[in-house]
This record gives sequence, C-alpha cells and structure tokens, in this order.
Amino acid sequence: MSKLVVVAKVVAKKEFLSSVKNSLLNLIAPTRQESGCIDYTLHQDIDDPSVFVFYETWENLSALENHLQSDHYQAHARNVKGMIEDKEVFRMIRIEG
Repeated sequence: MSKLVVVAKVVAKKEFLSSVKNSLLNLIAPTRQESGCIDYTLHQDIDDPSVFVFYETWENLSALENHLQSDHYQAHARNVKGMIEDKEVFRMIRIEG
C-alpha cells in the first residue's frame, strides 16, 4: 500500500502567532519519534507569517490516527484552543508512475 501523505494548513490568529508557532514547534521532536512517522516538517509562509503548513508522511492511516491521539498532540490541541483562525487538512496517498 502507498504511504499516507498529509498536508495540514494552520492559520493562527494574528495576536496569538507566537504562541501557536511555539506549540507547533513543540510537536516536531516527539512526533518524529512516533512509530510510523516517516516525515514531519513544518513550514511558515513568507508573505503571511500566521500561515503554517505541515508536510507529513506516514506508513499508514493507523499511524496517523495514533499520532492524533498522542499525549503531545492532545496537549497541543488544548494549548491552541481559540488561537486558530483556520485549519485545513488534506490526506492523500502518493501516486508513483
């Protein structure tokens, strides 16, 4: 089966930019240690610093679901509650030709 690719866009409310960025940064190290995590990379838009995009690659859907239930992800979700303007998540499989 193909790997699962996730592109997650998070838009912080301007007044909470620093807090949201710090919380997102705190996800990186523990997530990269998770079973099934192949790639977990955070990006910040150069034109609008309140826009963050994670590019993630997972072994399978189960690994992603475990990530979403992890203590560090759940803590992040609690930490940024009310600080997020918008969020969009795309779950895809890689197509190789």
